[in-house]
Amino acid sequence: MNELLILVIIVVGVLLFFNREWIKKRIFPNKHRNYTIDDQFNSDKREREKEVDRLLSKMGKNGINDLSAKERKRLDELSKM
Repeated sequence: MNELLILVIIVVGVLLFFNREWIKKRIFPNKHRNYTIDDQFNSDKREREKEVDRLLSKMGKNGINDLSAKERKRLDELSKM
């Protein structure tokens, strides 16, 4: 009886190990799967605003010269959106 119980536990463990991605997707579904177009737009807008805030705060400390050429270009792109 004990051997059968141990065998069942091992088989269940192996099955769980090989099906962990499927189990993960069932328990924790993809958050972006249920996004509407508006949700995606608002999410992207928040990310852009965070990036602009980061660049402006860096620029506010020591002026525009504190930004690299790449950061200046990115700030210019974000300001036109």
